[in-house]
Amino acid sequence: MNSFKIWLTASRPKTLLAAFVPVIVGGSLAMADAKFDLSVTFVALLCAILIQMGTNFTNDLYDTLKGADTKERVGPLRVIAAGLVTVPQMKAAIIITFGLAFFFGLYIVNIHGLPILMLGIVSIIAGLMYTAGPFPLAYNGLGDLFVFLFFGFAGTTGTYYINTGEISLLSIITGFPVGALITNILVVNNYRDIQQDKLAGKNTLAVIFGEKFALYEYVTFVAFSFIVPLIIYLSYDVSLWIFLPYLTLPFAYKILIMLFTMKGEQLNKALELTAKLSLFFGVLLSLGFIL
Repeated sequence: MNSFKIWLTASRPKTLLAAFVPVIVGGSLAMADAKFDLSVTFVALLCAILIQMGTNFTNDLYDTLKGADTKERVGPLRVIAAGLVTVPQMKAAIIITFGLAFFFGLYIVNIHGLPILMLGIVSIIAGLMYTAGPFPLAYNGLGDLFVFLFFGFAGTTGTYYINTGEISLLSIITGFPVGALITNILVVNNYRDIQQDKLAGKNTLAVIFGEKFALYEYVTFVAFSFIVPLIIYLSYDVSLWIFLPYLTLPFAYKILIMLFTMKGEQLNKALELTAKLSLFFGVLLSLGFIL
């Protein structure tokens, strides 16, 4: 592998969809209110992607150091465990990536002030604390909650705020399916890695409560996500286009069948499809608000 491909692999490009969805959904809400600002939304997207990359780099580093990722892992390649990147190189990449996110975020801070500065700092700290530090979130059953809150609300509602200067109840409600479907990416990952995580002392919710809990957590998040468009339609003056996300129902059903019938490395495909489901649902939900 050449250097570019190594770092592209380390960034986990398929997971970067998770950074894209909250921004486009929050931006579409602002567009529906005729308050869309392309420049701040673009910068927010850039910062979200950089923070996600920085978090992925941190995970690659500390999951390897803690023994959660080894050469025998059944999931996608991890560059440090595979010996493709050294620890000092990865530490430098983490500093650079989070540093760039902070730098570009100052553009939005200049417009909206202290609240956005604090949100940016907290997001970066949370990205580091996900697997690093004395109390790593992912190792203490808090990874799912972290992902749900930061992608569902910090990402979606935060994007709406930087466009409009306000937080609406609708922007909060909309954050629920966004956060739920992105959290399901983590749920599949933890369900697949449950045995290896046990050995490494990585106490995810799947490890703490078992495989059945992980499966039903996934099902609950999917069901909850598809209820939200109906709630929005009944509660707000929106068109029938808000039901566009229901076009992904067959896609979601296919993934559920995979989860209940597959194990180990086979679940890598379910992981990829779950990321795509969050993207397709988010794009269609965004169109539902705009049309």
